[in-house]
Amino acid sequence: MKHLRFWTLWRRNSRVWRKHVMATLIGNLGQPLLFLLAMGYGIGHEMQTIDGLTYLQFLAPGLVTSSVMYSAAFETTYGSYTRLSMQKTYEAILMTPLGITDIALGEIFWGASKGLLSAIIMLAMLPLFGVWPSIWTLALLPVLFMSGVFFAAFGLIMTALASSYEFFNYFISLILTPLFLFSGIFFPLKTIVPSARIFFELLPLTPIVTLSRMLCYGQFHEPWLLKIAGSLLLTLFTCWLSVIFLRKRLIQ
Repeated sequence: MKHLRFWTLWRRNSRVWRKHVMATLIGNLGQPLLFLLAMGYGIGHEMQTIDGLTYLQFLAPGLVTSSVMYSAAFETTYGSYTRLSMQKTYEAILMTPLGITDIALGEIFWGASKGLLSAIIMLAMLPLFGVWPSIWTLALLPVLFMSGVFFAAFGLIMTALASSYEFFNYFISLILTPLFLFSGIFFPLKTIVPSARIFFELLPLTPIVTLSRMLCYGQFHEPWLLKIAGSLLLTLFTCWLSVIFLRKRLIQ
């Protein structure tokens, strides 16, 4: 079907990825697992419970979401930029029936798929740390995939703007790292002064962290439907922007 042609690019990327699957998984999962070990087991023993959760239990769902963010964003920055600029893969693809929208959606859904895979592996490893997610965690998977789509699309926008690999240092340092630190992964946002809390609540990773924690333990204490709807709208808008920016980059 014409509107599903982007899956051709998804399959192409998956075949290439299989050749070095272990290296990419270690790279994507290394940081979240190290933080889980150091912060959860190390500092966590000295922390008080937060909303009835141990610090390790509080931390784990947020680190799962961060693995999605980093995996999806890295794939559509470093990976996509290599295909765009160095290998000229996109130019070759445009000689086929696939168009720019197909390229963008193929890259986005491939990045989101890698993000979801990282999350599933992280969730499967949580019992090894003594964290047992609830059955509601199954409902978390589509939320994490949606988050992967957002960050993959965001990364593709950065790729369309990049003039070299060094450009991504700004993206990581000024966008991804602050999201990692201030989206409620490491501390509850309710402890922050109200003026700053409003800003942090509006960060795109914050509702995903909250939903992850709620669904991981089956504790629904916030307007979860509103958070999903807001994240979905932002994701669709970002995907639309990524197609526009990529078209502008490829057609000059």
